[in-house]
Amino acid sequence: HDSLGANLIVQVKANRVMRVVPLENEDVNECWLADRDRFSYEALNGPQRLTQPMIKQGGAWQAVDWNTALNYVAEGLKRIQGEFGAASIGALASPHATVEELHLLAKLTRGLGSENIDHRLRHADFSNRGPAGSARWLGLPIAALSSLQRVFIVGSFLRKDHPLLAQRLRQAARRGGQIASLHAVHDDWALPLAARMTAAPSEWLAALAQVAAAVSRTQGSTAPEGVGAVEPGAEAGRIAASLLSGERKAILLGNAAAQHPQAAQLLALAQWIGQATGASVGYLGEAANSVGAQWVGALPGEGGLDAGRILTGPMKALLLMGVEPAFDAADPAAAQAALQGAGLVVSMSPFNDANTRVADVLLPVSPFSETAGTFVNAEGRVQSFHGVVRPLGDTRPAWKVLRVLGNLLGLPGFEQESAEQVRAEALGEVATLASRLDNRSPAAVALGPVTGTAASGLERIADVPIYATDSIVRRSPPLQDTADARAPIVGLSSAVWHQLGLQAGDAVRVAQGTAAVTLPAREEASLADRAVRIAAGHLHTAGLGAMFGAVTVEKAAAAERPRP
Repeated sequence: HDSLGANLIVQVKANRVMRVVPLENEDVNECWLADRDRFSYEALNGPQRLTQPMIKQGGAWQAVDWNTALNYVAEGLKRIQGEFGAASIGALASPHATVEELHLLAKLTRGLGSENIDHRLRHADFSNRGPAGSARWLGLPIAALSSLQRVFIVGSFLRKDHPLLAQRLRQAARRGGQIASLHAVHDDWALPLAARMTAAPSEWLAALAQVAAAVSRTQGSTAPEGVGAVEPGAEAGRIAASLLSGERKAILLGNAAAQHPQAAQLLALAQWIGQATGASVGYLGEAANSVGAQWVGALPGEGGLDAGRILTGPMKALLLMGVEPAFDAADPAAAQAALQGAGLVVSMSPFNDANTRVADVLLPVSPFSETAGTFVNAEGRVQSFHGVVRPLGDTRPAWKVLRVLGNLLGLPGFEQESAEQVRAEALGEVATLASRLDNRSPAAVALGPVTGTAASGLERIADVPIYATDSIVRRSPPLQDTADARAPIVGLSSAVWHQLGLQAGDAVRVAQGTAAVTLPAREEASLADRAVRIAAGHLHTAGLGAMFGAVTVEKAAAAERPRP
């Protein structure tokens, strides 16, 4: 459920998953397992499992057999392709899907003549991609995190986004390593911070420029374009001094940095700082298969639409692989509106309540326990697994569903008989894959002037709660019973809290564009003055807009306050 690729043992009785425990691997998860990896399996046995294909007829769902469902989809795609052209067809895949599923979905989409495919569902800057066939990655082995002497982390909710990577960095801190952070808020990471810069998201590039300016002045070197006039503050100076000392060092970009509207510029500036200080630069990684999705081309090709454009402009046909736009999209309000206007929406999911409002076809596909597949973790480690229980009901492995659909569409190259054959086709020679890991910033990126404040007014910073990251954890009863899964509370800086005259127990009305929600609020002392923390990936905030951007906040009247 994150980029670590934790090794685990699934214990089974009577064709039912009963327990999940760690499999020791010192290079990856050591002997540990995060709670969401350990307890998410309870969703696999729950009442929300989809066990039959379903087609919406006259506004009502009807159970059908696989032949009927797949022929319906194939005929619909052919009709739309002929009437509106292949460019009207798109596909979106969860970055938690397997290599095999992602490869065949991309192959099917391109076989229809469309380049509209993407897995970067929560991104805002789609220019931030490496050369074709390459992938953004951690920048060093996972095991090396434990012995780093200097670390600078940009835009990460570390302990919730990457529990066991946080544990590795805690080991480094206990051995004397210096950890620094740039973020809009500073949660408790259970380790000491040598320095921390606090800035609203639109100010991150300017904050990073301060670090670059401090490095440049200390070294007497030429600063990158647009940074020369920047005056570094005290915290930036401390971070620069830390990175200029020690030996084993890394600059790590978190999920919020990858999803940021200026992601490419943040990477470019981080790369300059890394080169100047001898630090590696990499991404902590968003999902179980973010690296694999890039390798197999689950990205738009020449002229293709990215996830942002697919989810804001109605498509005539849209294939969803493990995607729930209300929770997985960067702008859920726009995504849901666009899906309402789509012609044919096909949802492939293990769950019967996924996309029922917007889909036309529901295809029951296997979760990880019922299929073979491959994930590639943040360090580029390829790890394959096999199913341990039979598919539930009429559920089928997604790679098989896509293979049959390819055949029905008359597309070449859909003759694979095993997941191993699909993997070999998708990845080629595994030993050569390391050469396809590339964190270089796009050549066209221009930093431009990075001084001053990038925006005014309040702006959103959105975490994705640890038990809201994907469709499986969102349906696991024990995980949803935890404090981390409670309804979101709006975090406000002390300055805004007092400006609004709020007291404990008060609620606020938060608006983005034409969308607004009323939620309880709390004061967060570590939050940047202009930042408002509103979680994404949650039912209570699914009506709001983008994860980054301007918001307005006002105290809610007593009648508006949500009931406990």
